[in-house]
Amino acid sequence: MRFQSVKTRGLSSRRCFFAAATALPRRTLVSHVCSPPIATVATLQMDSSSSAPAPPERYSYNPSIRWNPEVEEYFQTAYGSERFAQISKSLTHPSSYSCIRVNSLKSTTDAVIEKLIAILDEKRPKSNATEVEASEERSQSASILRCPYPGLEHVVFVKGSGPHMLKYDMDSCQPMKEVIVSRKCAEAVLRGAQVYVPGVLACSSHVEKGDLIAVSVAVEQPISDGGWAFGFTRGIVLQGSQSDPQYHERNGLYIGQGTASLSRASMFRVSHGTAVEMTNRVYKLPSFYNVLEGEIFLQNLPSIVTACVLDPQEGERILDMCAAPGGKTTAIAILMRNKGEVIAIDRSHNKVMDILKLVAEMDLSCIKAYKLDALKSVVNNETISCTTHVNNEESGVSAIDQSSSTFIRGDKISIDVETCSINDSPSLTVSDGEADGENHTRRNNGSRLKNGRGRNQCTGGRAVKSKGFMPNSFDRVLLDAPCSALGLRPRLFVGEETMESLINHGKYQRKMFDQAIRLVRPGGVIVYSTCTINPGENEALVRYALDKYKCLSLVSQHPKIGGSGIVGSYKPLGEKYAEDWLTENEAELVQRFDPSSSLDTIGFFIAKFSVGKKDF
Repeated sequence: MRFQSVKTRGLSSRRCFFAAATALPRRTLVSHVCSPPIATVATLQMDSSSSAPAPPERYSYNPSIRWNPEVEEYFQTAYGSERFAQISKSLTHPSSYSCIRVNSLKSTTDAVIEKLIAILDEKRPKSNATEVEASEERSQSASILRCPYPGLEHVVFVKGSGPHMLKYDMDSCQPMKEVIVSRKCAEAVLRGAQVYVPGVLACSSHVEKGDLIAVSVAVEQPISDGGWAFGFTRGIVLQGSQSDPQYHERNGLYIGQGTASLSRASMFRVSHGTAVEMTNRVYKLPSFYNVLEGEIFLQNLPSIVTACVLDPQEGERILDMCAAPGGKTTAIAILMRNKGEVIAIDRSHNKVMDILKLVAEMDLSCIKAYKLDALKSVVNNETISCTTHVNNEESGVSAIDQSSSTFIRGDKISIDVETCSINDSPSLTVSDGEADGENHTRRNNGSRLKNGRGRNQCTGGRAVKSKGFMPNSFDRVLLDAPCSALGLRPRLFVGEETMESLINHGKYQRKMFDQAIRLVRPGGVIVYSTCTINPGENEALVRYALDKYKCLSLVSQHPKIGGSGIVGSYKPLGEKYAEDWLTENEAELVQRFDPSSSLDTIGFFIAKFSVGKKDF
């Protein structure tokens, strides 16, 4: 059995740059991987019951993650024990840089870099800064750079720093004031967020607004019923002694220090707001909130690569099957120069509204977003039969959208159907697709539908529902599938994932892929991607697709900056968890991003398929 080496990169979030570590990736990739350095922090007195100083490693950030034993064995088989240990360590740290995707329809990469440098200059302290602080500030301008990889000229890197050695200020005669935050809150703080009220689990007594306060993390621990929990009640008072919740478990899980925005009493009385404003972090990155709106979008580098690999062309019809929050959707539209049609779907109403908000911010007109479960993307026979009396063979119907139940046609003519059942005669309005959008679907009595066509075409707040799309109605389909997300960084807990849950993720993704292959036309393209390191959701899905659909073939990708896929198979005792991966030739055609590689990104996977003549 052989296994191919792997590589990886990036991290992002919306509008704020959250990241850390050491240096930007080089243009030339190296084959070895290195674990991120670990912060070591000054010795501090904290245990009020003992005069002995606390060990230095307690007040550092040196996390490790605990895997389910079966899952760990599975990953060790795929990657090898040493590489998997490096991957596990890298997952606990954020990337050393963030990526900004430039909206090239509104600005240029050089213009964005100049604006960001100017913003940093405005934030730079004008006086009373130490020489070290001034040096750090001066270096920030040089940390905003154009992406060096071919095909990604519209991407800007913002370099961060860390891990930093933090000195937690405290009175040597008193226990240090601190809060314990949840694991999810800590992961957000490591990416640059503040500590918000819902994330606070415990706090020292007598904490008042303005107090300097340390922040540590409680990670879920195994409990007797086989589940995972924090093991203490929210709101408990911290004494600064070994009787505190998870005292020993929090060794090496201190993520920084900040100023209390609320008193202890208020933290557990109010339901929202900032609890601690972080002033000193283990990882630091310049932050831009609400800046250059519409011109830039903060996004993981592999996600940006995914949209480029799809290679959308002007005038094409593209489907983004699991589109929220809209980053890849808008990237596709910009690559098409806003010429063509991009359909974005998600089963969550609120997520569809998020997509529409981003679309409006980016000022893109070729995107339509609908509420639709990707597992029901292909219109069923019953829906088709109820519309045959409205459309003949030449109608070219390619989608049926419910809520105004819009029939989107290749000839740019749309028919809005209010109801669609076998026994009903639907009322409809026919309008030219190039019209100014003033036509509204009307009921049989002539009244206007309450919310018109949805927020993407009017000022209403209601997402348009869809009944699905006709087979072979898209030139290209992007399936960025829901997954175990085991590639996201930083990640401090993975204990909930078992072999059973990983297999279930794969089954779910196969069902989605079965929909995607029916929707793309012969001669079209499917791009499949995930943000997980799990081969069962990546290489095994590709194996399934190639074996089941003989019309599919893997094709080369551009840009190609990640590593190759995993070769071989997993054959444990018994066949319950057995799966096949890729051949060596197939592995060279996919793109895998390894968190521990020199690219320093999240874990990610991309496969690109060409669709030939179908026999189904």
